[in-house]
Formats: sequence, structure tokens, C-alpha cells
Amino acid sequence: MSATAVAPRLHGIRHHRITVLAVLAAAVLAGVVLSITVGSRSVAPLDAWHALTAPADTESDIIIRSLRVPRTALGVLSGLALGVAGALMQGHTRNPLADPGLLGVTQGAAFAMVASIMWLGASSLLAYIWFGLAGALVASVGVFALGMVGGRGGPTPVTLALAGTAVSAFLYALTSALVLLDEQAMDVFRFWQAGSIAARGPDVVWQVLPFIAAGLVLAMINAPGLNALSLGEDVARSLGQHIALTRTVGVAAVTLLSGAAVAACGALAFVGLIVPHLARALSGTDHRWLIPYSGLLGAALVLLADVVGRVVAPPGELEVGVVLALIGAPFFVALVRRRKPVRL
Repeated sequence: MSATAVAPRLHGIRHHRITVLAVLAAAVLAGVVLSITVGSRSVAPLDAWHALTAPADTESDIIIRSLRVPRTALGVLSGLALGVAGALMQGHTRNPLADPGLLGVTQGAAFAMVASIMWLGASSLLAYIWFGLAGALVASVGVFALGMVGGRGGPTPVTLALAGTAVSAFLYALTSALVLLDEQAMDVFRFWQAGSIAARGPDVVWQVLPFIAAGLVLAMINAPGLNALSLGEDVARSLGQHIALTRTVGVAAVTLLSGAAVAACGALAFVGLIVPHLARALSGTDHRWLIPYSGLLGAALVLLADVVGRVVAPPGELEVGVVLALIGAPFFVALVRRRKPVRL
């Protein structure tokens, strides 16, 4: 194919990808509007806009500003974080069934939160989040270190997956043993395990924002190297990629993103698993586009699931983690039963 024929084709592909990106951004914006206006007490969009731009002391304005806006912001941040972390995790492990929890962040956060209640007397949501984030970071570092044992050039996809599975199982066993000894720890763990973005104030959003922002920056930096790794390590080296550095940056991004989201919201199941597959169907395998697609799809999915959870069981609501599990489980079964396995 001549260069004159290739250029228009590449321009068309780029234009299509930008268009899809704009559509996904519009979907997230629509999810934000629904999240702010829909609930046990619905608010008209114009009234919601008035509450945001010219707030008064009315009940609707207080509900929107103090409850729904922080909840919506946390939904967007957690969806972005888990969607991008899932795309990175599947790319680095070359495993279509991998999700951010493979690094042990979920069980690391759970163990640290339960331990802080039992041994340090932590009693507030803000304290739980900091301990959960620390536990997620420590667990992922431990998984990465175990994956490097006996290897050169950093952990391989296989050793990383095996180390993550072992550490997660070990921490889950410890957490299960601890919650049987403390009723308060059991209550916190049970609610956290369901996964929720409700009852989180603005202070929670501001606490996790720097970690998620740093993780997103590292993810975009990691994208070109991940594209090279997808061609094989030998080809990546011949292209000048530092394999160990590329994997380290990727694991650091996954740790920051998933650790912050899990510590603040609990175990939001299946977001990091199903979103990258949906994004890959739209963007292809180029991680420079796959990563932002995954982030936007993750944000839209979490917001949609949260809105659905508010309206399906009035006057109460289902936690967003429960709704995500109901959506993700059939997708996971369909993915496993595919005749041709997904190749990354």
C-alpha cells in the first residue's frame, strides 16, 4: 500500500477514535447528571444546576451539595481508576481474566482496615481509608517483590500472577480470622466488602484524588512501553524498552489507582475485569487509546450501577458493588466460555 493511500486511512482511524472518545466523555457527563438528579428524592436538572451555581438553604440544595456531588465525584474517580488499572493489569500479565485485585490490593486494604480497628482503635471512615490505602500499597509491593524472586529483569506475567494469588489468599485468611474476633471489625468489613460510594463526604474525595491523579499520569507514561511489551520482550528490548522499568511503572500505576479506589469504596467487583474488554472492542490493542477508553467506560459503568441501585429497591437502595456483581458475573461467564480465548 502506497504512502498516499496509508495517510488518509490513518487519519480516518484517528478521527474515529477521537469521536468515540468524545462519545464516552458524553456518556460520563450523562451519568453525572443522572447521579446528581436521581435518587430517593429526584431533583429536576434545572434545580440541580441552581443548587450548584447559586446554592440556598433549601433541602434539595443541601442534599445535592453535601451528599450527591461527593458521591458522584467519588464514583467518577473510582471508575476511572479501576478501569485504567484493569487495562494495565491485563496488558502486563497478558491475561484476559486478570483484574487489579491480582496484585493483592483488595485483600491488603481489607486486612489493614480490620487490623487498625482491632489493634489501633480506628473508628472513623477517614482513618479506615488511610489504613486501607497503606495496606493496599504494602500488599502490592510484596507481590511485586515475590514476583522478582529468582528472575531477571523484573517479574514475569506468570510469577506476578502466582505471587498475587498467593498473597491475596493469605491475607484473606488472616482477615477472615480477625473479623471473627471483633464485632466492630466484622460490621466495617461486611459493609466495605459489598462496595459502596455512598456516605462519603468531600474530604474522602480530596484524600484519594492525589493518588488517582498520580496513577493516571503513570498509566499514560506506561502506555507506549506496554505497546512494545505486547510484541514480546525480545522485540521490546530491540526497540529500546527497559523491561524492568516498564513493568515497575505499570505496577506502580495499578497500585496507586486500585489502592485508592478500593480503600475509599471497598471491593467494586468486575470493573477492572470487564471494562478493558469493552474498551478493547472500541479502541483495539493500542494502549495509548485503550487506557483513556477504559477510564471513561469505568466511570460511566460505576455511575450507572449506582443510579440503578438507588431505584430498583425503594425506599432503600442496593450498594453499587452488588449491582456491579450482578452485571459482571454473566459477562465473566460469557468470557470464560468463549470458544476462542481473547489474546492480548
